[in-house]
Amino acid sequence: MQLSMRIIKDIIFLFATVALLSGCSSKVKNPEWVINEVMVVNESSYMDGYGQRHPWIEIYNNTAKTMDLGGRFLSNDPDNPKKYAIPRGDVLTRVKPHQHALFFADEKPINGTFHLNFLLDPAKENWIGLYDNDGKTLLDEITVPAGMLADQTFGYNQDGFKYDEEGTHTAQILERVTPSSNNAILEENPKVKYLTENDADGGLLTFTSMLVVFLGLIALYFFFKLSGNIAKNMSQRQVAKSGTLSAARSQSHLSGEVLAAISTAIHELKEDQHDIESTILTIHQVKRNFSPWSTKRQSLRELPR
Repeated sequence: MQLSMRIIKDIIFLFATVALLSGCSSKVKNPEWVINEVMVVNESSYMDGYGQRHPWIEIYNNTAKTMDLGGRFLSNDPDNPKKYAIPRGDVLTRVKPHQHALFFADEKPINGTFHLNFLLDPAKENWIGLYDNDGKTLLDEITVPAGMLADQTFGYNQDGFKYDEEGTHTAQILERVTPSSNNAILEENPKVKYLTENDADGGLLTFTSMLVVFLGLIALYFFFKLSGNIAKNMSQRQVAKSGTLSAARSQSHLSGEVLAAISTAIHELKEDQHDIESTILTIHQVKRNFSPWSTKRQSLRELPR
């Protein structure tokens, strides 16, 4: 009996130890919806579908399944959680896994689903909250500090990672502005990094581009000139093989007038050769406007002179 009680106590102690250790090592879980990046002052950054620039709020689907934002609420006032109701039935509110939805804080909800009915104030802190369909359950929140500069964003370096391993909130001013895109640089391009560090004004890139263009034009000029000479030589050889006057002209350096005179003389020679040969009689047709048999000149009635 004492042995069985000891075993039971050991099992209870073991479970208590495991529970205590697991509780100490547990991490703060990142929410399914994360307000991922916020821009308060938009002067030269992302434009909406109407070509206007307004503050924007990026929401990230932090799950491995497609989720719908329709029916949920966005607000900048904790006392009014139902300030903006995200419309239901819009297919664009269905956010795919690890993708983003972008809302414009322009106080123009008439412009569409992704245009909110409130503004963000750069002169003070901006609290933003996302509520569930009941309008009471807070899904996520973020507080953007006052004094944000133009085209500067506040959010998380890595999408959806609101808390680090110690459970610390990791929101900060971001170096890159990435609306509807990954906040983290997945792969650094060494060429882009080199140009950013050594050619900040773009002068080297401009000079290289112009050099490539001009070299290409020069190469095209010589290519077309060479191909034209080759085509000309080939055509002259073909004409020379045909044995025509064009061949003689193509192979000689005589002017067009001289060749025209030679061709005229050859033509006249061909026309007159029958009068020279004794065995050939050439008959030319004579056209007259009267018949020699019916003319009075040939009749006997004509009086002699």
